[in-house]
Amino acid sequence: MFRTALRNVLAHKARLLMTILAVMLGVAFVSGTLVFTDTLGNAFRNQSAKSYDDIAVAVTTYADQRDEETRAIDAATLKKIQALDGVATATGRVDGFAGVADPDGKLIGNGWSNTGSNFAPGKDGKDTAYTFTDGSGPTEAGSIALDGETAKKGEYEVGDTVRVATNGPVKEYTLSGIFTTEDGAVNAGGSLVLFDTPVAQKLFLRPGEFKDVSVAAKPGTSDQQLLAAVKPLLPEDAEAQTGKVRADEQAEEIERSLSGINWLLLSFAGIALFVGIFLIANTFTMLVAQRTKELALMRAVGASRRQVKRSVLLEAAVVGLIASVIGFALGLGLAVGLRSAMGLFGGKIPAGPLVVGPTTIIAAFTVGVLITVLAAWLPARRAAKIPPVAAMNSAYAVATVKSLILRNTIGSLITLIGAAGILGGAAKAGSNGRMLIAGGAFLALIGVIILIPLLSRPVIALVRPLLLRLFGVSGKLAAQNAVRNPRRTGATASALAIGLTLVTGISVLGVTLGRAVDKATTDNIKADYMISMASGDALDESALTALEKADGVTAVSPQQSVWFTVDGKSVSASGITPGDVQKVLTVDTVAGSVDSLAEGEIAVAEKTAKSRGWKTGDTVSATYDDKKKGELKIVALYKDNEFLSPVLIPRATVAPHEGLPDIREIWVKTDGGASAAHEQALVDALGDNPGMSIMDRQDIRDMFGGGVNLAMNIMYGLLAMALIIAVLGVVNTLAMSVFERQQEIGMLRAIGLDRRKVKRMIRLEAVVISLFGAVVGIGLGMFLGWAIGQSVSTSIPDYVLVVPWGRIAVFLLLAGVVGVLAALWPARSAAKLNMLTAIKTE
Repeated sequence: MFRTALRNVLAHKARLLMTILAVMLGVAFVSGTLVFTDTLGNAFRNQSAKSYDDIAVAVTTYADQRDEETRAIDAATLKKIQALDGVATATGRVDGFAGVADPDGKLIGNGWSNTGSNFAPGKDGKDTAYTFTDGSGPTEAGSIALDGETAKKGEYEVGDTVRVATNGPVKEYTLSGIFTTEDGAVNAGGSLVLFDTPVAQKLFLRPGEFKDVSVAAKPGTSDQQLLAAVKPLLPEDAEAQTGKVRADEQAEEIERSLSGINWLLLSFAGIALFVGIFLIANTFTMLVAQRTKELALMRAVGASRRQVKRSVLLEAAVVGLIASVIGFALGLGLAVGLRSAMGLFGGKIPAGPLVVGPTTIIAAFTVGVLITVLAAWLPARRAAKIPPVAAMNSAYAVATVKSLILRNTIGSLITLIGAAGILGGAAKAGSNGRMLIAGGAFLALIGVIILIPLLSRPVIALVRPLLLRLFGVSGKLAAQNAVRNPRRTGATASALAIGLTLVTGISVLGVTLGRAVDKATTDNIKADYMISMASGDALDESALTALEKADGVTAVSPQQSVWFTVDGKSVSASGITPGDVQKVLTVDTVAGSVDSLAEGEIAVAEKTAKSRGWKTGDTVSATYDDKKKGELKIVALYKDNEFLSPVLIPRATVAPHEGLPDIREIWVKTDGGASAAHEQALVDALGDNPGMSIMDRQDIRDMFGGGVNLAMNIMYGLLAMALIIAVLGVVNTLAMSVFERQQEIGMLRAIGLDRRKVKRMIRLEAVVISLFGAVVGIGLGMFLGWAIGQSVSTSIPDYVLVVPWGRIAVFLLLAGVVGVLAALWPARSAAKLNMLTAIKTE
């Protein structure tokens, strides 16, 4: 039976090709994802371990320049650590945002990974963390050093003048040296600027203080001994660990950060394989039907049902193994491609080998072989039930009425349970509702797939008159062929239905959320520009002062983060400029007025006031960050606005209680609206600072809505693989259907149906099946998009469902094109059949 299975695989190479392709794509995605994430994890782990190689103890504080109460490591403490027995060196570090301008004045890097730190030379004048390839480290206030990648991008050489942006005004420095580093910021596509230590302390913390300390041990001193000696010298909130522990923690953080990518890619691989199951099952079902007499003969000469079943499953295992081998090889190529793609987007991956672990190999081959065997199990079981005598006179294994009734009953029950889950989830807000929708969606999808053969007849019957009217006898035959075998049509259409369910659901949800975000941005923002740091850090107060003096500016108000407590509960507030805030943001008052918000007065969002029992005229006692108390009078209530905190408070009220203000955005209104001249005036006022981002209203809309569009595009790209497999399914079904119907096609040719009409018949059959699957998928996808939208509607102001009819029309058109393309080869094969040979075919 094993030899028979191998013979059948070799005898049906062309018919099994599409099955191999489907499994191959799924395995390639699984193996490629695992190899890619293992390779990245290994490279970053090695880099992390290397960076802590010579560090016995790593000390970290959470010191913040804006919070003077946070404790850092002062110079005296550092000297005490350096004086400990067993300490070889103890190096203090301080860091923060520092961005370098390229020759065009634009920021090099992506903002969040542009870092500045201090050059900390030892007695030999070298800093062991950096290797200089040109020049030397900065040892005076007016000089800096750059990492090699940044110097190359900026076309800088030692001695050049470099413009560097920090949270304060941009300054010019002389480049003293260029170095190489294993710093994670640089590897993430950012930059690293080294300053003289006193300069870095003034920029990023406070004079004479350090955020972190790296301690190296003398020979013979263990890390644990040194850790025990260092800990008593540290501030209360400082954290000390051995270098190995810190490296291990960083490695775990890296693995956690990569796990999101891993699961995302694997989930789409799972979708692709799920779609592939229908193609595989359909292929083996048709192969079994075509070999009915052969299998019956095997039974007649002594083969048992178990042997027949085993033979079909062996064929599936061989097909799965072949597909897994090819898919695994493609997966390695995919991993290399993904690694290269990260480099194109600015991410620098540490050098390291491609990691192919035994778990990856086992997973890839298990998935490929197991999925194929499981998909072939039902056809194998059906093959084993073929009775020797009854099958000798039958060309096909006809499904019994009982089996169809049972199938439809089970499908209806599962669909109803799934629909109930989706409706229940839609009525619930939050993550619980979405989990219920996810479970219901899975069951509904399974139920609809089971019911698809039943649905095919009435749905395709609706288009039969149109096909007859437009295409004559070819259209009529195509419609009849599409419903001749509902199981086969259903299995073929299911693959497209699954793909388009996901694509349509994502489209409905994405367009709806995008429109809601865009509306919120348009309705709530009056400002012409928003100013922020490219790094996401706080802006220096000098930027606010400069913008207030800029030409053409009529109103300026910051979005300053403020926190205080009332009755032991924390309150989030926006420090604003009274009189200007309502000119740059929509502040719809429901009681009182914010026009003349004075010192000691606040305005409160409607929902916050209701939850705390506040009303206009009330006075609340607030405790600020510096532990001082003050009385605040509520003079206005306003409708909740996503761009404002629950409380508005004048900046003058909180200024005495804060060190450096935490200003994340500055909103600017100009005379006559946004223009090139006004934007240039803002650029000039800010000193042409490459670290600052100036966005007009369209940029703001793109920023807030861009995340939704990016997520949708990623989803479309990943789901494309599932649709490719669905196309392969249509091709496979039509090709095998043509093979089965050789005699019928020969008879049609003999009675006058020419080659052109035969081709048209096959193409129309493919289009009908594809559009049927598309209609089912689009209908279910719209239902899911609506349900998920309902579950999040309470958290999105002015939520309104938006159905992207244009995209849906495109999906239907693409489904029709898929049908035409999928039919090219089968239609050509059908038209080329010799009618006399075909008529004689059994």
